[in-house]
Amino acid sequence: MERLVERDRPSLEFSLDGAPATAREGDTILTAVLTLRRHLAEPRLGDGPRAGFCLMGACQECWVGVDGLPVRACGTLISAGMRVATDRRSPSG
Repeated sequence: MERLVERDRPSLEFSLDGAPATAREGDTILTAVLTLRRHLAEPRLGDGPRAGFCLMGACQECWVGVDGLPVRACGTLISAGMRVATDRRSPSG
């Protein structure tokens, strides 16, 4: 995903699967992750990477771990220092 608008919003640092990452203030977790790579998560079962589906919190495709708790990436704003875990293949992800 390429950011076309609002490129001048302040940036913030967070952790994505243990690696340092940067997002823009006001981004959802889903937007932050998809501007860094092409997919959100690898499913436990299924046929390949997922990137969200409905983008409004109804489809259950965008669950990630944030600081150890499950949240929907499409409806949760990213914040500085947040630790986002997207690997659903492991029991803790």
